[in-house]
Amino acid sequence: MGVQEIDIRVTLEAGPDTVWRLLDDSSTWPDWTPIESYKQIEPPGLDGLGEVRSFRTGNLRVRERIVERIPGERFAYVLISGLAVRDYRAEIDLEPSGQGTIMRWHTTFRPKFPGTGWVYRRALGTATRNFVDGLAEFSGRDDGRVEAGGEFPA
Repeated sequence: MGVQEIDIRVTLEAGPDTVWRLLDDSSTWPDWTPIESYKQIEPPGLDGLGEVRSFRTGNLRVRERIVERIPGERFAYVLISGLAVRDYRAEIDLEPSGQGTIMRWHTTFRPKFPGTGWVYRRALGTATRNFVDGLAEFSGRDDGRVEAGGEFPA
């Protein structure tokens, strides 16, 4: 089964430092995405890597591990569980552009079951677009507030 790819590029009004603060703090993701709640399963190491986080939206619960973290430049995570896909990896790259940020959110995965790749690509593409749009809106707020998202029991 072939690798599926989602690639979204946008220019955000907010600078890389503001965008980075939101990406790097998993507890804020429910504030700017359709995700309903967040829970940290394992804390990050001293290098900021290895955090295992759980997100819930409706009945869907996914677990992800942060695997790459270059402050202000790159944030990457892999899916541990929750979807019928394999080798899921999302890489979010940030590049300064004037007063704003060029962001690329690039995701690859392989479906676990033949014939389902396009279904997951479409659904995950829509979800990623919602994440990007939410991040653009939230990071562009004048007050710059970052509020922690809701947690849920294990």
